[in-house]
Amino acid sequence: MATDTPVEELDTIESWPDDLYHVLKSSDVRHCVYVPDAGHTRLINRMIEDPMIHDTVLTTEEEGIGYLAGAWLGGERGVLLMQCSGVGNCINTLSLTQSYRFPLLMIITMRGEWAEFNPMQISMGSVTAKSLELMGVNTYHVERAENIAEVTAAGAEHAFNGDQSVAILISQRVIGRKKWTR
Repeated sequence: MATDTPVEELDTIESWPDDLYHVLKSSDVRHCVYVPDAGHTRLINRMIEDPMIHDTVLTTEEEGIGYLAGAWLGGERGVLLMQCSGVGNCINTLSLTQSYRFPLLMIITMRGEWAEFNPMQISMGSVTAKSLELMGVNTYHVERAENIAEVTAAGAEHAFNGDQSVAILISQRVIGRKKWTR
């Protein structure tokens, strides 16, 4: 991951996936479902390494909602990790959380925002929060790495204790500028 971040800020940016991992563990998350995403690589690897967490690679993001509904019915908590481009794939499936009132915690890395080089990412990135809110999902946009743990802990509490759908949107500025090299 290439960034234009000053050296003194790199420790905070590099540690936020570890902070997220600890929050999810303390929230008793036992399932991590995801479509592979560079922004989530470190967190995904932490989840895979943990023998107490069942990790599942999805072929498409909406599969994760059904998987997590089943986990909840079995008495366990989970998290869906994805990039914002996958939110559009989930719109129909998100209606399940409203109809059947089960908790859903999603952690979404944003694209199409700060310093985006790929114009194909801008459309979905600009409507991610609005799309989720229209589907009844409570959204929290995190702009600074040092706020991720606190916001995620609050979101997990809201989701799991209130049977709510919650999305933590991690700003592109936090995950860093993406650059393709040849």
